[in-house]
Amino acid sequence: MQKSLKIMVIDDEPIVVKRLKPALEKSGHEVEVFVNSADAMNRFDEEHFDIVVTDVRMDEIDGIEVLSHVTDKSPQVKVIVITGYATIEVAREALAKGAFDFIAKPFKPNELRIVIEKAVEALSREAKNSG
Repeated sequence: MQKSLKIMVIDDEPIVVKRLKPALEKSGHEVEVFVNSADAMNRFDEEHFDIVVTDVRMDEIDGIEVLSHVTDKSPQVKVIVITGYATIEVAREALAKGAFDFIAKPFKPNELRIVIEKAVEALSREAKNSG
């Protein structure tokens, strides 16, 4: 059994975070959800998270800015970008700026769980290599 990870989910659509929180908690992870990206970044600065799942298109701070903030402060954190406006350009920009993966909406919670499991595997490999 892998250790429980802390996951932050940021999406300005309340229905999205409402659906994802229980789906990810079912995998045994601790999940905090935010519909306001500025609140999420304040929380990120005060608490350690292993994985951040962020929407791209949001008011205030968009997902690419969230990605930059997270990777600047904690490069080991895996950022998974989700968007309803999936274009090759957005995906390329997110991945170029350090996103772990990219998922187009609409997606099933299980699709995100699979990507999170890949991130968990990457985190544990990195921990073994650094330890």
